[in-house]
Amino acid sequence: MRNIISAIIFAIAIILGSFLIGKAYTYKFKKQNSISVIGSADYNFTSDLIVWSASFESSSPDLKDAYTKLKNDGLQIQNYLSSHNISTSEIIFSSITIDKQYDNTYNAEGRQTGTLFKGYKLHQTVKIESRNIDNVEKISRDITQLIQSGIELNSEEPLYYYTKLSNLKINLLAKASNDAYNRANTIAGNTHGKIGSLKTASMGIFQITGQYSNETFTSMGAFNTNNKNKTANVTVRAEFEIN
Repeated sequence: MRNIISAIIFAIAIILGSFLIGKAYTYKFKKQNSISVIGSADYNFTSDLIVWSASFESSSPDLKDAYTKLKNDGLQIQNYLSSHNISTSEIIFSSITIDKQYDNTYNAEGRQTGTLFKGYKLHQTVKIESRNIDNVEKISRDITQLIQSGIELNSEEPLYYYTKLSNLKINLLAKASNDAYNRANTIAGNTHGKIGSLKTASMGIFQITGQYSNETFTSMGAFNTNNKNKTANVTVRAEFEIN
């Protein structure tokens, strides 16, 4: 009786083992019977929005005098921009910041003994956001002429943006997905296979770089704002069944 039970257990173990081996083989076969590819798409475009900023400041021992000078400088800047076809809706003046200025005092041995109040320095920024890129570019180069009027103006480099990025991304994703399918189809065709159903798909990093620049892609995604002409790139990773 004991021998019969042992034989039954042994037979069940063989059947169960065969079943597990068969399942493992089937899983392995299915997993290997697929192909993973990366599709990509590029698009060259020109920015449609420019953002330019400049800062100016005034200094005086008297706060009221420093404020009056800064406001007069701001008015001259406003008039200059308006005379160059910049509308008031495109001009943004920041709030005024105030810093107290001090000079260090020293004794005869050259050791610092304290500080002496020198006066006030007021600072303000003007920013333009416009779609008239050519005009603002010219202003950013020529506005330093205001320095001749006694305005302490520091002009920054313009920044360039594109306001239709959402549509651009969708179109690029469609092209990258199609590229991934074509790549998979080419590989399968040259190995006597046929593309089946899509198993998985994921979007890669969306990158914007300057055209003809030496910028490199980053894992976080590049977002160029220094160039008016840009190149957008996106990748799609896809896995297809092979029949």
